[in-house]
Amino acid sequence: MEKLVIAVDGPAGSGKSTVSRLLAKRLGILYLDTGAMYRAAALHAQRMGIDFADGPGLYRMCLELDLRFMPDGGNQKIFMGNEDITSGIRSPEMDMLASRISSVREVRDAMTMLQRRIGTAGSLVAEGRDMGTVVFPDAGYKFFITASVPERARRRYLERVGRGECISIEKVEEDLRKRDDQDSGRAIAPLRPAGDAEIIDTTGVDIEQVIEGILKKIHSY
Repeated sequence: MEKLVIAVDGPAGSGKSTVSRLLAKRLGILYLDTGAMYRAAALHAQRMGIDFADGPGLYRMCLELDLRFMPDGGNQKIFMGNEDITSGIRSPEMDMLASRISSVREVRDAMTMLQRRIGTAGSLVAEGRDMGTVVFPDAGYKFFITASVPERARRRYLERVGRGECISIEKVEEDLRKRDDQDSGRAIAPLRPAGDAEIIDTTGVDIEQVIEGILKKIHSY
């Protein structure tokens, strides 16, 4: 079978992670969660006390990161060394730190190199914010998943409350807008659709419908 590379980009709360994970499962190929990679880098830098302005230091750190994705039923866990950091990187603090560290050129250079290396191993669904524009510009299929801000805030609110957080939906929306501004306003690899990406708005749309629509497009070629 010819190698299949599917790039899925989009803002926080758009549903792109769920779409990418389920799509990879349906196709029986790797799901590359690049957002988790940046979160892991942010967590490690914080623990190591590396200044986020220290580009060369962050670059060396990223090259030495020992990250592994492991299947976990229908989900996926990420390990840094032997430590399961799946839950540890899913916090509002890591949301913002991951966005900050991903704006450092040296970090993006190191991560792009690593992500492309993973991509040479076989077919995959690569999910992130610059998969179709920077990391895999020649991907056979590119999708940009989006949704209205109120809808994305609602999803993130339910997610965070489900983790036991006590927070208002207004605060969640405020955090979401800040993250959007950081991701789309950065000079390096800003969040935007690739010119040849299909834009899919998931507002009010069942995720299974989105998956089926994408699979039809892939199988129609």
